Amino acid sequence: MSQTDTRQPPIDASQPGWMVELMLDPEFARDPRPAFERLRDGPPKRDELELPGGTPTIVVSRATDVDQVLRNPKVFSSQFGSGMGGLGNDRPMIPLQIDPPDHKKYRVLLDPYFAPRQMAKLEQDVTVLVNQLIDRFIERGACDFTSEFAIPLPSTVFLRLLGLPLEDLDFLLHIKEGIVRADGETEVHKMAKARATAGQECYEYFESALDRLGREPGDGLLRDLLEAEVDGIRLTRDEIMDVCYLFILAGLDTVTDSLCCFWVHLADNPARRQRIVADPGVVPAAVEELLRWESPVSAVARIAAEDADLQGCPVHKGESVLLFVGAANTDPATVEGADQVDFDRSVNRHSAFGGGIHRCLGSHLARLELRVAMREWHRRIPDYRIAEGAELIWTPMLRTVLQLPLVFGGP
Repeated sequence: MSQTDTRQPPIDASQPGWMVELMLDPEFARDPRPAFERLRDGPPKRDELELPGGTPTIVVSRATDVDQVLRNPKVFSSQFGSGMGGLGNDRPMIPLQIDPPDHKKYRVLLDPYFAPRQMAKLEQDVTVLVNQLIDRFIERGACDFTSEFAIPLPSTVFLRLLGLPLEDLDFLLHIKEGIVRADGETEVHKMAKARATAGQECYEYFESALDRLGREPGDGLLRDLLEAEVDGIRLTRDEIMDVCYLFILAGLDTVTDSLCCFWVHLADNPARRQRIVADPGVVPAAVEELLRWESPVSAVARIAAEDADLQGCPVHKGESVLLFVGAANTDPATVEGADQVDFDRSVNRHSAFGGGIHRCLGSHLARLELRVAMREWHRRIPDYRIAEGAELIWTPMLRTVLQLPLVFGGP
């Protein structure tokens, strides 16, 4: 099914549960932009449905409102937990769900590991890995992009960075799918249960992994965390575990999702694909523009720490706030030519990595992986298309395709 299809999922904000219904709609996962356009019409919208252990949810879609929430952590806290923001964790993930002032001390510890200069040191290794993956299927003339490229590329990079064994990948992917996508469940109570089960598996895995790392010699970020201190005090085991919980979700999912979204778009738009082939110098701009346009992580959660007002929509203390950053990224009120993909934008201040103090810790690593993948793939496989008759299954929440069969060469 082509991404140019403009069918819109139904939105009736007067019905409790409309937001959950929308986010689980396969059409919304495939292409959320038509729904974003409708959600931006008027002030933020309320969904009165109280999810398990949660509260009504305020849905924020316009760029100015999204920016206001992201940059005001005093009013809009990151200590969300239940409902759509719940990810099976017993404690806040560090630093994602930590508010100031404690948030800063964790970022001061973790930011240097993911700084641009540190990430640049990985480029050669990532380049080698990309080409090794391509070597496995290029002669075949086809591949399942998701399982043969989009999953193993960032997963391998991240496990190496953390110092975890590659043979654990399948089990970690199982945990990640349970937490992020609730093992495919679509009923909210079953989703919460599936996430809680996977969350416990995650804690148990890292308890064992940290015990092993403490006994055996080796390198990696997790081993460093065992010796790390914040304000002169060594991190507790729980704090390390809460960092790990976030790492496994971010490191094993978001870049995979971005790669799948990007390659579906490029397969459907050969002129843009050929632009990259003809001029590899456009790759960094293409990555930024496709991050803006696709926004694989289309929404982030907050919770109101006090009463507030968003463009006439009252927000009560304790209520959930869901920010559609994908809607903000395609808001014509702040983005010129928002409804067009343009690799020549001179300024591209998108929110695909969030914003404010909680801007994505791993954004520089993600950009590196996406740039190298796009550059090397199009150097070696300039022509490709989605296999004839393939029915792409898009997943809700974080947008990706379960299988992406690509065929190389001309028609």
